[in-house]
Amino acid sequence: MSGEHVAAIHAPMCRMARADQLSDGEQSVLILHPHWKTLLRPSLVLIVVVAVALTLVVVIPAGRVAEPARIAVGVVALIAVLLGFVVPFLRWQTTSYQLTTRRLSLRSGILTRSGRDFPLIRISDVSFSHGPIDRLLGCGRLTVESAGEHGQLVLNEIPEVEKVQAALFQLVEDEQQRLARDERQGRP
Repeated sequence: MSGEHVAAIHAPMCRMARADQLSDGEQSVLILHPHWKTLLRPSLVLIVVVAVALTLVVVIPAGRVAEPARIAVGVVALIAVLLGFVVPFLRWQTTSYQLTTRRLSLRSGILTRSGRDFPLIRISDVSFSHGPIDRLLGCGRLTVESAGEHGQLVLNEIPEVEKVQAALFQLVEDEQQRLARDERQGRP
């Protein structure tokens, strides 16, 4: 892929893949997380839980049951924050999409990891869509059509989806040209 295509992508990136995760001749082009928009609801949950917990701690009247009641409020608030904010945040942080010169890789999981790789040569169509709010926030849905048993892959909340779609389309074209050139030259 030429430098002009790679330079056009400014999506939020996560740490780069290790070189031992790539095959010979394969280069990482883009690594990103789902858009930060996915953290809006968990952030709202965090704000509401903290506000309610602080209010309850303040309004609990003094007396024998005040301390156990405040502890109970704290425990419930902690559990709500863990389930409503921390888990979604970790899910967002541990979900990544990597685009290389040979494949599209998906990785996710907090405690256990799972992943899927789509060779670029099997991708037959790449499209995107985004509504008015997604356009405002700079994200959207990327749909990847793949020949074979996996069919269609839909990725939601992709940052700068138009640029990612264009880069993926160009990489698919480049990979097809590389394979045709290798075939003409008699390389496997």
